[in-house]
Amino acid sequence: MSLNSVSLVGRVGGDPDVKYFESGSVVCNLTLAVDRRRRNSDDPDWFSLEMWGKTAEVAANYVRKGKLIGITGTLKFDHWTDRSTGMPRTRPVIRVDRLELLGSKREDAAMSAGPGQSYDEF
Repeated sequence: MSLNSVSLVGRVGGDPDVKYFESGSVVCNLTLAVDRRRRNSDDPDWFSLEMWGKTAEVAANYVRKGKLIGITGTLKFDHWTDRSTGMPRTRPVIRVDRLELLGSKREDAAMSAGPGQSYDEF
């Protein structure tokens, strides 16, 4: 049996980076800061998120820097060759399957989405 599942709740680190392709596909990339439960650690853990399709469109329209969101997805690794050094590089990325808009009613009203509203990728 194998399992690849990631669930996180945190705050978005910057406005979404959205790209539309001629094929009609859309991808949204953003970062997520997640606080640890340790009391003496002020530094959050940072995660790179990748969303496709309807989930990407929802993120593009309703998610902004500082927004509290919850995600469920799978861990993958991007591989490339560094142009300056020629060395192979990798980066962990979470491919989001489910996005939940969280936070206060005031935040959600400002972004035109209800609290706890969720969006699944199709």
